[in-house]
Amino acid sequence: MCGIAGLFSARGISPDLLDAMADVLVHRGPDDRGTWYDADAGIGLAHRRLSIVDLSPGGAQPMVSVDGRWVLSYNGEVYNHLDLRAGIEAACKAPPGGWRGHSDTETLVEAIATWGLAATLDRAVGMFAIALWDRADRRLTLARDRFGEKPLYYGWAGRDFVFGSELKALRCHPDFDTSIDRGVLGLFAQRNYVPAPWSIHRGTFKLPPGCIVSLNLAAAGEPRAQPPQEGTTGSLSLTRYWSYPAIVRAGLDDPITDRSAALDALDESLAAAVAGQAVADVPVGAFLSGGIDSSTIVSLYQRHSATPVHSFSIGFEEKGYDESAYARAVAAHLGTVHHEQIVTARDARDVIPSLPQIYDEPFADSSQIPTCLVSHFARSKVTVAISGDGGDELFGGYNRHRDAPRLWRQLARIPAPLRAIGGQLLGRLPPALWSRAVDLLPGTHQPHVGGKIHKGLGIAGSANDLGDLYNRFLDEWSVQGSPVIGAGSATAPWSLSPDDGSPDAVRIMTCDATSYLPDDILCKVDRASMAVSLETRVPFLDHRVAAVAARIPVDLKINGGGGKQILRSLLYRHVPKALFDRPKAGFAVPIGAWLRGPLRQWAEELLDERRLTSEGWFDPHKVRGQWERHLSGQSDATAALWSILMFQAWLDHGG
Repeated sequence: MCGIAGLFSARGISPDLLDAMADVLVHRGPDDRGTWYDADAGIGLAHRRLSIVDLSPGGAQPMVSVDGRWVLSYNGEVYNHLDLRAGIEAACKAPPGGWRGHSDTETLVEAIATWGLAATLDRAVGMFAIALWDRADRRLTLARDRFGEKPLYYGWAGRDFVFGSELKALRCHPDFDTSIDRGVLGLFAQRNYVPAPWSIHRGTFKLPPGCIVSLNLAAAGEPRAQPPQEGTTGSLSLTRYWSYPAIVRAGLDDPITDRSAALDALDESLAAAVAGQAVADVPVGAFLSGGIDSSTIVSLYQRHSATPVHSFSIGFEEKGYDESAYARAVAAHLGTVHHEQIVTARDARDVIPSLPQIYDEPFADSSQIPTCLVSHFARSKVTVAISGDGGDELFGGYNRHRDAPRLWRQLARIPAPLRAIGGQLLGRLPPALWSRAVDLLPGTHQPHVGGKIHKGLGIAGSANDLGDLYNRFLDEWSVQGSPVIGAGSATAPWSLSPDDGSPDAVRIMTCDATSYLPDDILCKVDRASMAVSLETRVPFLDHRVAAVAARIPVDLKINGGGGKQILRSLLYRHVPKALFDRPKAGFAVPIGAWLRGPLRQWAEELLDERRLTSEGWFDPHKVRGQWERHLSGQSDATAALWSILMFQAWLDHGG
């Protein structure tokens, strides 16, 4: 895992600028720095190295292929690179004089020299962000892995094309435009993350997962205000080499209907992915929360490993947020060497000032805080950590995967005018009344449930279809309307696919896997881990596992007992079911309570009405209204407010 950056310019290449772009990414690669440039061609590549496989100088980047045509700077890991080497040798294309080392970088650049980029990516199993220079055709190509585990930004600084693993590398260019895209800010306020292909800055974009963008010097000098669409425009092309929706469609057309066969296929593919990702020349461990996903990964890892696996978890002093006992019990059953750290509220709050620097653009999933903490803790023992991310999206783990289709089936039976009237009438009842009504039910006390019911009634009464219902439930400002003044019309990438007969739950899961997963979950983990130079690996997102998951019918994933049923069955082969008879819990901290307590003064300063008015980004009336309702306990507006607070903190950091 590393950091990459570069510049493509008709005005020439500044070695000092390349050095600066590399050095600002030192946290992603503290072990080495490399640059390569061709002043005549106007191309420069920069690299920061975190040595994982082949710790010798033989793995240094940027790397030139033996034939001299290709120059590669890449971030990530190719887990099957030894298989690729064997394939290269079988094709009689082994490098003259033999291999220089045993790094996957050398394998990758020689595979490209042998088969070309597209065929190499089709063969590769891994996570990556690639910058590739073709010295013969004088063409720059950028590529990103299938699910978007590794980030890659690109855009224009003046008339220079720039790219990098994080925005801070692009900002090193003196002509970089730091102006904020107001339409994208509106999308951020809805979901608490900036979705690809957008970035928070105008004229700068994220390369979507599974895509390749390629351009020559003419295109590099033609700035674009909008992200390129698939196809070729002028001398720039954007192509998709892999599509998760297409994999899902193929899986629906060729299902594994037998439950036992499906379970065996999943076991085989996931175990192979874990075994492949456990290989490194540095210490490897695993995150273990005690939930279904991480416990499944650790159980398969321990089954594969000849020695006890090192597992890592954190716990919290606050009651209701500490699940460390569950992780401890799973670790004890599996026999891992378990490392546990109990963090205080102060430890967690002390992370907050560093979040704008770590995430580099506004990001407001509050589980970023414990993710930073557990990454820092694990880095004290290991350089690589395997995680259980991706299980929810592939196997139906979120409540919305089960509940949204069920709710829409009921709502669709009611004529739209009647639904609207009913929603309006019931919506007039205050949230506090709904909370009191729920409290009358035995064993069902849920703080702020009245606000959730109130929001749900308004949405249910006016939703036009399942996609509308899904989007508005996830929009943190759907009831009040966007708080962003003049939010504009940046196209949201999270619309459900058209109803083509696929199960509704599958449509929602697919949408989550192509937007929420890369732009929230994977972004959160990448930035938190790389801030401390920790590589994370995600076996669930091995594309071969995803293909098996797509073939498993939805009724083997989701039923009346909840989601991830097939995954639970796999887990119970290794760990007793009794250890998991508890409600699903997220990786959370009590941000809402802290905003009413120790974080209140900090939040008041960021949400000051005069400041909001002078800056002109947010409607002070809407924001202050949410804040006051939250402070009074009338509603829990944590998620809505956290997006505003994280944006304001990011502005203070330098935006």
